[in-house]
Amino acid sequence: MIRVANSTILRAPIARVWEVLRDFNGHDSWHPAVTDSKVERGLPGDKVGCVRAFHLKDGAFLREQLLSLSDIGTSYAYCLLDTPIPLFNYVSHVRLVPVTDGDWCFWEWTARFGAPKGQARDLAALVGDDIQLAGFEAIRREVE
Repeated sequence: MIRVANSTILRAPIARVWEVLRDFNGHDSWHPAVTDSKVERGLPGDKVGCVRAFHLKDGAFLREQLLSLSDIGTSYAYCLLDTPIPLFNYVSHVRLVPVTDGDWCFWEWTARFGAPKGQARDLAALVGDDIQLAGFEAIRREVE
């Protein structure tokens, strides 16, 4: 199992960052890789079990399911259901923690998944750089 973990400090209050990240279906408004997104079956984007279906800029179609969401813990987890990218049993966790010195926010984003033999390094870089780090920078521009 491959584990990719990244974290950052955002110079914004945790409430402001959570306001943006909490909507599981809102990533098309801030993540540079996502062009459109819709929650299936008309469910709200914060209902555990909801499935978001979306396209990436390269045209790839993905579906992800919200596994957990905690307002108290300012965290959520999700898994990939359908993707053309060979990420097997992909589960990701997003967690925010307040940084009280300056009223900032610590953001940790982790993912665990399997990959075909010989592709682990490239897929770990894809998840770490193109998803997580790109997401950090996009949210930084949004909230700071």
